[in-house]
Amino acid sequence: MLQRDTLVDKCNAQFQKIFGEYNIEADGRIIVSHFGEFSQDLVNSLTTSIEEMMLDSGDKKGAVKRMFSILVEGLQNIRIHGEKDSDGNQVSFLIVLQNEDNYKVTLGNLVKGDIVGKLISRIDELNGMDRDAIKGLYMDTLSNGIMSKKGGAGLGFITMSLKSNHTIGHESIQVSDDLVFFTQNVMIDRVKK
Repeated sequence: MLQRDTLVDKCNAQFQKIFGEYNIEADGRIIVSHFGEFSQDLVNSLTTSIEEMMLDSGDKKGAVKRMFSILVEGLQNIRIHGEKDSDGNQVSFLIVLQNEDNYKVTLGNLVKGDIVGKLISRIDELNGMDRDAIKGLYMDTLSNGIMSKKGGAGLGFITMSLKSNHTIGHESIQVSDDLVFFTQNVMIDRVKK
């Protein structure tokens, strides 16, 4: 296992890389960024703040609801399924970029290296499906989903894909022998009043 500083530094470097790329986008602005752990209070605060920012920016409630669903699923995935470093801390991040036409939500967290393939396969499967097929999978999983040991029923990526109506991007970086820093990004179209 890597020393905490090295692991956190590697994860922070990925966060800084994405933050820097978003920061130089001429037509966008970062409205939220956080690197560190996500307590339930922080998740509640972030979702409320982003909702208020979107409404203040003139986005319709439908877009705000889609954003809320995606944030809740993504942040709960991090809180429930994210791995911890050797000191017991979750290393994760959120960046929300606002453009004229859309929002881009990027989340990152540590996962066990042996499950990354499953995550990528699930995302790629969803990315290859049309909206009706995703809706059908959502309904099937909702009614027949089996709860995991950590309390999930497998709806996270399905909900994110369904609510965004775009493909889910992903990237993984090996940060230790058994841990990978996994990032995902989702677009949400803006619908203004």
